[in-house]
Amino acid sequence: MTEIQNWLNKYVESHENKLNKLIHWRCVPVIFFSILGMLSQIHITLLETMIPHEFANLASIFGIFGMIFYLKSSFPMFVGVRFFSLLGVITISFLNNTDYRLEISIVLFVLAWIGQFIGHKIDGVKPSFFEDLKFLLIGPAWLIGFTYNKLEIKY
Repeated sequence: MTEIQNWLNKYVESHENKLNKLIHWRCVPVIFFSILGMLSQIHITLLETMIPHEFANLASIFGIFGMIFYLKSSFPMFVGVRFFSLLGVITISFLNNTDYRLEISIVLFVLAWIGQFIGHKIDGVKPSFFEDLKFLLIGPAWLIGFTYNKLEIKY
């Protein structure tokens, strides 16, 4: 069994209720994208000498470390989460047309976490990340893994 499958098996234990799963399908992408949105507001001038200005931010640094985690766990999962991340970057680019991008990201983040906790209350279990913070990286992989299973892609 792959490392990522071990993580997903543990994650599933606290996501068994159908309504909780549905809530997570809505909230995990919102949390993921809102985190990227918030972190993209923190620019790192030193990076601007190496990469384009729009990518010289904390979101890029966290993204690199996240991708290393997925790459170590499973190459197919790395590819899936990378695609998911690119969707996030595209989504965030729409926020760059407003003066309220940070505020929008914060509100979406808070509302999505409220949804997540409601889902866990319904399921009667605490969120996985209380056990290990790495589970915060597993939420997107859980969505990708489900999609891969439907498409019969091995990961």
